[in-house]
Amino acid sequence: MKFGSKFLLPVFCLLAMLVAACGGSGGTSTAPAQGAHTKAADNKQVYIATGPGSGLSDFASLDPALIADQLSAEVATTLYTGLVSFDNKLDVHPQLAQSWDKASDGLSYTFHLKSGLKFSDGTPLTANDVAYSIDRALQPQMKSTTAAYFLQYIKDSDKLNGGKIKTIIGDSLIVPDDNTITIKLNKPVAFFLDTIANTNAFVVEKSLVQKYGEFTPKWVDHLGDGAGSTGPFKIKSYTHGEKVDLVPNENYYGTKPQLKELIFPLNKGGNATTRKDYLVDRVDDTGIPLTNFTQDKTRPDYHQHPLLAINYYAMNMKIKPFDNTKIRQAFELAVNKDLIVQKVWKNHYIATNHIVPQGQPGYNPDLTGPAGVKGTAGDPAMAKQLFEQGLKEDGYNSAKDLPPLTLTYASTGSQDVRDEMSILQQMWQQVLGVTVKLDDIDFNKLISDEQLSANNPLMFYSGPAYIVDYPDPQDWTTLQFGKGAGQNGMNFGQNNSPDAAAQQALQQRMEQADVMQDPTARLTEYNKIEQELVNDVAWFPIEQQITAGLTKPCVQGKTYNAMNLTPPDDWGKIYISTDTPCANATVS
Repeated sequence: MKFGSKFLLPVFCLLAMLVAACGGSGGTSTAPAQGAHTKAADNKQVYIATGPGSGLSDFASLDPALIADQLSAEVATTLYTGLVSFDNKLDVHPQLAQSWDKASDGLSYTFHLKSGLKFSDGTPLTANDVAYSIDRALQPQMKSTTAAYFLQYIKDSDKLNGGKIKTIIGDSLIVPDDNTITIKLNKPVAFFLDTIANTNAFVVEKSLVQKYGEFTPKWVDHLGDGAGSTGPFKIKSYTHGEKVDLVPNENYYGTKPQLKELIFPLNKGGNATTRKDYLVDRVDDTGIPLTNFTQDKTRPDYHQHPLLAINYYAMNMKIKPFDNTKIRQAFELAVNKDLIVQKVWKNHYIATNHIVPQGQPGYNPDLTGPAGVKGTAGDPAMAKQLFEQGLKEDGYNSAKDLPPLTLTYASTGSQDVRDEMSILQQMWQQVLGVTVKLDDIDFNKLISDEQLSANNPLMFYSGPAYIVDYPDPQDWTTLQFGKGAGQNGMNFGQNNSPDAAAQQALQQRMEQADVMQDPTARLTEYNKIEQELVNDVAWFPIEQQITAGLTKPCVQGKTYNAMNLTPPDDWGKIYISTDTPCANATVS
């Protein structure tokens, strides 16, 4: 789970894991297609997309400054854009910006906007709107749980968010004219463009926001007035608890959508319900409940695509016995991850030793597990050896002398999650002779405890996944385990163990890697850092996720990337064909 200011981002994966199964392996995929296609009539250009609203009673927020979950982000990326975005290969792609110049010292970027930009109501969009939107997201009155995190590399962003200064416009956000904005940084991080592709840097319409409450979400309810959008769609209507209905934004600067209507229905029943609706042609796509996976993966309308998300366990290094690296290694090597993926997840996840997932820059195919163990089936003999050595180092005569061990997790009612916990419990008992108590607690309490050092559980499940913020290995290393990282719930480098000094030295290497300008050298260094983190069992990764679903044959041009977001430019390629079956829908 993403701790600190961004802990809500994996909600999509939580829902998908509990009722569908989501995950990643690399690359992109396209919804199933069959032969030649004839475009349906305009009144049939309606796409009812269940993904973002599956399992929700409402979207958490459609205000870009406040978005902290994947589901709301899926809708927001159809409505708003920023200076840049990720394309289907997860490369940074221009959006509002036509081009940009990077200073030789890496401490500033100057963006040149496309000409003739407008909001959906026809109001001109200028560089001042970009500056306003970024500054607003960081204002302390905004109370954004994510902006200070994603925009932290902008100079003096911390001072603004902390209330020490009133604005960074004219300070680190410089607007020399309507078509140009320079953003100054506090350090020359090589991945800065990735960070501003996040929703917090999306542009909002100042007049609309201020009219209905600048630092409240009330203005979002007035997006249906036709104002406020910069993306390919605008809101036609938003019925809380029911659906968001979108229509093309005629003032969008990119390729206009072929769809005449895009509907995101809300459904608290999750994929179990949407699948039923799919089978009777009420919707155009659906996720797959795990119980139906074996059956559905043979269907011609089945597809799967990668998601950069890792399920993991963490052990609190401030508390015995997990302040001992050998004992942490023993706990991981006692687990046969392959068996868990087979028995619990029906081979729909990928067993992994990785922190940086397959499918993004910086993935290391040569990485090994702890103590150099290859493969993901564990090593019981090595686990026993390391465990005995660790017990001896800490003065324990046997496993019976250990303090009580508890694994804290939140199943939120999922039997599959409970089954994984039970198998882990059995493996630790069989291989190490230790009894681990299972504590299934409220999800929100787990997240709260993981963020408070004093309440950090002894050992906890990730809740269940860490999903990527941006496709750079820094997101999986420094932002998890670096000095002062808000999501370092395992206290890596923040403990009194014999290995604390070595961990702190590794934290310094992370900071140095963050500002390396040679991309090859930087990725190589992150590979080395990840291997040391794995050896140290900073995380105990167990599975990488895969998103699977069914899509009607009439949906053409729909592609998926490993962040599970459709890039703004790709909506212009999507249309409804005359292929059958298709959802029974016409333009309202």
